[in-house]
Formats: sequence, C-alpha cells, structure tokens
Amino acid sequence: MPSPAPSTDLGAARLHIVTGKGGVGKTTVASALALALAATGKRVLVVEVEGRQGLSQTFDVAPLGTDEVKLVTHPSGGELWALSVDAKVALLEYLQLFYKLGRAGSALEKIGAIDFATTIAPGVRDVLLIGKVYEAAGRPQGGRGGSKATKGTKGGLHYDAVVLDAPPTGRAVRFLNVNAGVADVAKMGPIKSQADSITRMLHDSRTLVHMVTLLEEMPVQESLDGLRDLEAVGLHLGAILVNQIRESHLTPAHLTALQGSDDDLDALLRTELTTAGLRPTNPMVKGLISEGRDHAQRLELQDEMAREIADAGRPVIELPALVGGIEGGGIAVLADELIEQGAL
Repeated sequence: MPSPAPSTDLGAARLHIVTGKGGVGKTTVASALALALAATGKRVLVVEVEGRQGLSQTFDVAPLGTDEVKLVTHPSGGELWALSVDAKVALLEYLQLFYKLGRAGSALEKIGAIDFATTIAPGVRDVLLIGKVYEAAGRPQGGRGGSKATKGTKGGLHYDAVVLDAPPTGRAVRFLNVNAGVADVAKMGPIKSQADSITRMLHDSRTLVHMVTLLEEMPVQESLDGLRDLEAVGLHLGAILVNQIRESHLTPAHLTALQGSDDDLDALLRTELTTAGLRPTNPMVKGLISEGRDHAQRLELQDEMAREIADAGRPVIELPALVGGIEGGGIAVLADELIEQGAL
C-alpha cells in the first residue's frame, strides 16, 4: 500500500468537524481525535447532534443529556468533555433567550409545536444544532459551565478545541451550509443573524472538515465526492482519516504462491503444515487456500482505494482495525496513533 501523505497540523484548528459515510466509524474517529487533543494538554469538547448517543456508547458512560459532561481527565492536564445536542431543547432555549416565553415554551412543546417547528424547517433546525457548537467554541474562559481558574485554556476561551461529530456525508453539506438552509424562512431577525455568525465560524481558517472513510469502493467514492462538495461551499478541508486498515498476514512469497495452481498450493500447504507439527486434511487445506485468496484480494482492493485517496491531494491518516473493537481502551489506541503520526 502506498505511504500516506504527510499529515497536516490538526492541532492548529479550533473546530474540527468530522463526517463520512454511515458505517465507516465516524463517531469512533471523532472520539479518538477529541481524546488525542486532550492528551496534548488541551481542554476539549466533543459534540454529537444526531441523537444516537454514539458518544456515550463509545466511552461507555450513561446517556448524555443537554449539559456538558466531563469524560476524561488526562495526566497531561487536558480534559475531555462531551455534549449531545437536542434540537427541541435548543429551540426552547432560543425562544427563551430571544422571546422570553418561559412557561409558554413548555406549553408549545406539549402541543407538539416544537416538533413541528424543528421538522418543517430543517434549515432552522440545523442552525439551532450548530448554534450550540458555536456558543461552546466561542465561550469565554470562566463562562457557562466553567471555572475562571480552568487550566489549559488559551486566548481567554473556555475550550481550546471543539470536535463536532457531524451528520454523514450525504447530509453534511446541507447541514454546514446554514445560510442557504435558512434563506427561504429567515431573511432577517435573530435566526438569520445566528446563521450569519455560524457561517463566519464555519468558514474561518481555524475550522477544518475531516473525512472518515474505509478502503472500500463505495465509502471512498462518497468521500471524494463529499470533499469536492464541501470545498465548493467554501469550507476548509482537513485530513482524510482512513479507518480500519487491515495489515497483511501474507509475505510477498505467499502472495505469489496464491496466484499459482490449486495443486501447487495444496502441496506447499501440506508441507508447511506438516513441518509445523499439524496433520493436514483436505477441508483444512482447501479452507486455507480460500481464505488466503480472499485476504489477498482484500489487500489488492485496499491498495487500489489508497491510491485513489492519495490522488485527492489531502493529508491522509491511517488508523488500524481494532481486533477487540473499541472496548478495553480501543479509543486510546486510535488517539495514540493520531499523535504518533504527527497529526497533532
């Protein structure tokens, strides 16, 4: 497989937006990136906006609510906090902030008006969701939820970095292009003003959008299309994070042998199995030949997809497949990998 392109300095960004095709491990990678940033001594907030409680499952904690919760205190002095943003709660807060509805807001929720409002105007819903990220990213040191004595903050901000676990690629452009999303429903007023402020934050050079993919045809194609679409609306692209890289268990000699005839492979395997003290059987040998060829085909596909990703011209970071999954410190393994590759 070709070597990855040199990594970019992700640590210079303040807002990291992580997207990717569904099923590629987007939440896992966003969590690992947030943990890696915290390991460098920063105070970091990781935010989800899809209501799936992916972060709570990833870190094996109780379901997240609307308050920021500390997940990790790192020996470096860094901290990792998490937040799950709910559109209904965000709208109620918005109504209270700008219109002082108080109990009237709760009454609207009871009759279903809040659900109606957040469903009928998805652009407004997205502004409300990203609005929580906007508030957290720009919150001054000692602001809501923090202490004036907070360590690790720089530039007078409560969080050194915010990581957003964004919607999948198919919806990411619409979600992040908030001004276009509210153009037909809010031409002026607080929502439009909020959308303008969010747009400035999203288009700031310190905001990077990272793409997570697998070395498979559909995820790679959707990722490359998504990168072009995101760049077309003026967003700054970060790295391509290739997840679940499978290492080769075959030597070059094995790969060459697998291209030979079944009879030659049969004889070779029986000799090697016997040398290893095993008694080769017909099902065993045939199974090994089949598995070996499947693995070789998978490696060939990985190499082909890696070349397509490299041609995109973005920094590439490769993350290994976790044999035991994310349980038992898997997220920390990926975080260490990000640091070791010089991403931060």
